[in-house]
Amino acid sequence: LPLEKAGRNRAPLRARELEGERLLKGIPAQAYKVALDERGRALSSRVFAERLERWQQHASHIAFIIGGPDGLSAPVLKAAQETLSLSSLTLPHGLVRVVLAEQIYRAFTILDGHPYHRD
Repeated sequence: LPLEKAGRNRAPLRARELEGERLLKGIPAQAYKVALDERGRALSSRVFAERLERWQQHASHIAFIIGGPDGLSAPVLKAAQETLSLSSLTLPHGLVRVVLAEQIYRAFTILDGHPYHRD
């Protein structure tokens, strides 16, 4: 989904709330929701792979939720079954998408026994 813009007439907190409403409406109800937030739990690539495998076994969809520049709203964080952190640093939205895509790829190579990941 496109980012919600704060703009001159809209405060950043209001933009975050509107973005959160749009995010929750766009996620299938049966999806396993994983919020990405700097305050979330950090996992190793191997543990992430194990979790991804388990989520796939128990849910028809997995939704990774990435917030905009002002983060995720409280209702989005509450709706998530898990909150993970890719880094303790604050990362731009676009970079989080790339890092997440690589970690998902890495997780599948770990699960398939491919030598891409080295400990």
